[in-house]
Amino acid sequence: MVNLKLIIEYDGTNYLGWQRQPQGITIQEVIEDTLNKITSETITVIGSGRTDSGVHALAQVANFKTEGRMTLLQFQKALNSVLPKDIVVKEVSEVDINFHAQLDVKSKTYLYKILNRPYPSALERNKVWFLPESLDVPKMAEAARMLGGEHDFRGFALSNTTKTTVREVVNVSLEKKPDGLVEFEIESTGFLRGMVRLIVGTLVQVGKGKIAHEDFREILESGEKTNLVFSAPPWGLYLKEVKY
Repeated sequence: MVNLKLIIEYDGTNYLGWQRQPQGITIQEVIEDTLNKITSETITVIGSGRTDSGVHALAQVANFKTEGRMTLLQFQKALNSVLPKDIVVKEVSEVDINFHAQLDVKSKTYLYKILNRPYPSALERNKVWFLPESLDVPKMAEAARMLGGEHDFRGFALSNTTKTTVREVVNVSLEKKPDGLVEFEIESTGFLRGMVRLIVGTLVQVGKGKIAHEDFREILESGEKTNLVFSAPPWGLYLKEVKY
């Protein structure tokens, strides 16, 4: 038996997120069904973590154990020949038999894209949050820098079901790119459910001038979720990188 690690890119538009569930089709379900088909085994795929409905991934990490005798390249080609076109396996590698894609994670990086210009994009309509209103990006970037370090992020969580809501943000940046694209990137040792989308939605309120830096700081320092906290839509969010 070998333990194989996958690096997976996917467009989450047509899926109810990563984790298998009875309500609809998910990325995990599609990959497991594909592996079962090409190996004739019953395989469980372990992901680095769940992504919500409509969220994309540039490099989701997963692992599975198999008795299959195909080479790594054969596994990759077989998967990509059967998987739908909106899910692609970028890399297959053999790892230690005890490697666990979720439990061994050191940090994750998420990317959020906002298209801030007067007109939308036909090609990127499910890949960015289109906002034609004027945004003060430098003010948003200044507020984003407050996120660095260790904080209790319960004010930016959809639910508090974890043992602790304290997380350490290792790196954070927000900048405007050419053609109106605003990119927010955050690396943390862990994330709460909805955390990135709630942070981005609230940063946008800062950019619109609807809340002040002091309000953002108060949410972060108090850990209290108030009516000033807003959620960004899922389609601008990407799981960019997972570190081990």
